[in-house]
Amino acid sequence: MPYAPSSAFADTKPHYPILDGFRGVAALTVVWFHIFEAFATSHLDQIINHGYLAVDFFFILSGFVIGYAYDDRWGKMSVKEFFKRRIIRLQPLVVIGALIGAAVFYTQGCSVWDVSKISLATLLMATIMNALMIPATTGAEIRGVGEMYPLNGPTWSLFFEYIGNILYALFIRKLATRPLAALVVIAGIGLTAFAIWGPYGDLCVGYSLTGDNFLGGSLRLLFSFSAGLLMSRVFKPGRVKGAFWIGSIVLIAISAIPRIGGSENMWMNGLYDSLSVIVIFPLLVYIGASGKIYGNFTTSLCKFLGDISYPLYMVHYPFIYLYFAWVKNENLNFAESLPGALALFFGSIVLAYTTLKLYDNPLRKKLTATFIPRIN
Repeated sequence: MPYAPSSAFADTKPHYPILDGFRGVAALTVVWFHIFEAFATSHLDQIINHGYLAVDFFFILSGFVIGYAYDDRWGKMSVKEFFKRRIIRLQPLVVIGALIGAAVFYTQGCSVWDVSKISLATLLMATIMNALMIPATTGAEIRGVGEMYPLNGPTWSLFFEYIGNILYALFIRKLATRPLAALVVIAGIGLTAFAIWGPYGDLCVGYSLTGDNFLGGSLRLLFSFSAGLLMSRVFKPGRVKGAFWIGSIVLIAISAIPRIGGSENMWMNGLYDSLSVIVIFPLLVYIGASGKIYGNFTTSLCKFLGDISYPLYMVHYPFIYLYFAWVKNENLNFAESLPGALALFFGSIVLAYTTLKLYDNPLRKKLTATFIPRIN
């Protein structure tokens, strides 16, 4: 049976504990994927090469959990109330991520971006835009590398998460199962075509407002979120032993596999990405929702990983910019920078847990009590 993590509220349904654990494992792989960005010249030689696919896994989990939590509540809950719930759930960590990014911005100078040229007024405007989820246009953002949210890059996926929530509340939830399945198939075809024949040979897109990035990010969201929602409707649990450990190993392996096909056969990597998202990730959701946890250690671990997953995702990246700048400025290899990488990794976990306990949970509980009526 699913259980409610400490970050849940009294009027939300319980979560599946193994899926919470999977979410945390995926967030940890994202941190290492970003750490190794400092040593990559392109996606072709990135270590932890497919860590970007964690976002697709997050989108599938989001669709599954939202369908499970809200599909049967629409007679008691208005669209406005749904939006309030999602804003309270997502926005506090968007804001704190922007503030952390602004606080350390002037420590991140390197040859790739010159932070000294950015005035305090410009930084303040960028902070407000990031905190309010207003994307920066390419060429106009303060870091100069094309990100929608240059103070905290991963915020781009929350931009698409909000789009998914809007589509769900206004349109997708009203689809019967067969039309929803048709939408999933069409989106899957589009996603596969983009991954295999698109300009990059991968799905590491969505972080910029360029045409290719926005198209790719939209396809990633539309397939994965809709597929998760469809699974929540048709899901019938099986019995899977060792589900958490099996799924965690698969998630780590998918992220760590090197680039496939090189620059000569980019379609091969696109095919790998497509199979991971369309076949393996839904299977992992099924495994996680079907498994049971035995033992206090695994129960506590899943709860901890689930609790820190979203905070970790949203607070670590400003320090990735700092680490990146340190590596470039000192011309370090990975072995030389390993103490800093470990400090970033474990420090981000501590910061995520502290942010959860001292900021996110208290604020969301207060906002929930103030703005949201209890729904049974």
